[in-house]
This record gives sequence, structure tokens and C-alpha cells, in this order.
Amino acid sequence: MSVFVTKSPRETEALAEKMAKNISPCVIAMTGDLGAGKTAFTRGLAKGLGYEGEVTSPTFAIVHEYVGGRLPLYHFDMYRVDGWEDLYSTGFFDYMEQASVLSVEWSENITSALPENHIKVDIRRGEKDDERIITVLGAEI
Repeated sequence: MSVFVTKSPRETEALAEKMAKNISPCVIAMTGDLGAGKTAFTRGLAKGLGYEGEVTSPTFAIVHEYVGGRLPLYHFDMYRVDGWEDLYSTGFFDYMEQASVLSVEWSENITSALPENHIKVDIRRGEKDDERIITVLGAEI
């Protein structure tokens, strides 16, 4: 387990970008409060994988696809997923079969569906406004 403190959204992105440089296909299960920086972390992953377009929260779309980098990145928001039927309707399991990176916000809503070897990223607010405490389990940064 590694713990990092970032002091801005850009530092959060830079941390994730560094992580993505050597990452293999995987599922990254993210937890953290609303506005904690999960999408900023995913922006950094996308940049580290070589994706050059815009990265936004998939809150209403449930999944955004970012292709064109070293590996495809699929960004999920599981906030509104309530049960197996909802999860199947997202296509989550189909995406897991591809050689890609899945960044899953609100992963605590689908804990039993995550693969055993997933990477855990927890993002919490620090004492100052833009400060974030990021805990990573299952990957080296």
C-alpha cells in the first residue's frame, strides 16, 4: 500500500499519469466522496496511456470510452448501479474481457463483481481545500 498527498487537481492527475506509464490491462476500483478527485485521477490515467482528448465524468452516461492511447481506457460511474441487473446493463463484464484499463468510480457499489486482482485507489479530502490523500493498493507508482 502506498499513500500520497496531492495539493491540487493537477498533482492528482500527474500522480495517475505516472501510474499509467507502466500499467497493464486491469481494473482500477476507485472510492472517495463526491468531488474528491476520482475523475481528475482518471484524466491522469488517460494522459499516461497516451489519450489526448477530453476526459469528463461519466455520471449520466455510466461509461465513457477513451481509445487511441497505448491501451483503451473505459471510465465507469457506478453511483447509480443498484444490483446485478443494473451492472449487466452497463456492459461492464464485456469491457473486462478486453485488453484495457477500467477506471471504476463508486466501485464500492459493485464490490462483489470486481476481479480479485483489481487495483484499489481511495481518494479523500485533506485538511486544505485542494489537498487529497490518495491510497493505492495493488500497483506501484
